[in-house]
Amino acid sequence: MRMAHIMVVMSSPTQVASAAVDTGKIASRRMLRFETIDQMMAEVDRLVEAERAGRLKRLGNWRLGQILGHLAGWAEFGYTGSPLNPPFFIKWILRLRKQKFLWQPMPAGVKIPGIKGGTLATEPMSTDEGLARFRRVMERLKKEPPTHAHNVFGQLKHEESIAITLRHAELHLSFLVPE
Repeated sequence: MRMAHIMVVMSSPTQVASAAVDTGKIASRRMLRFETIDQMMAEVDRLVEAERAGRLKRLGNWRLGQILGHLAGWAEFGYTGSPLNPPFFIKWILRLRKQKFLWQPMPAGVKIPGIKGGTLATEPMSTDEGLARFRRVMERLKKEPPTHAHNVFGQLKHEESIAITLRHAELHLSFLVPE
């Protein structure tokens, strides 16, 4: 009996060869909590170091560079404006839960309806590219509040903009485990 050999050729190191993981069902992800941008940045530095040493395990679908680019993209929307404009009733429902979004962990596996891939700013990128973009916007967020209203919650106080960014980072970085 002859066995077939399958060779997977990847065009870039950010491409994933396996089927997509349902991130809403990963029970083994880490529980993170950041109180400051500096705490978040220290964790990002730890993850970058682990990746460079070949000790970073992924539980989800995205590589570190893609996660950093995604987090940076959403933070940048505070300065450039978001391309999303949810319907009024969605904003109304979510605004009732604003405090939960700001101060409690974000749920995993949530997808924005009608958006390819379920969210924005998901372009694959190298760790170095994602890290540079992430550092730039986080340094800006530390110093100055966003200039555009949040697409769901409206105008946020500076501390609220930081809080929602930290919750978003806790979610995505929880799928990376330094070993």
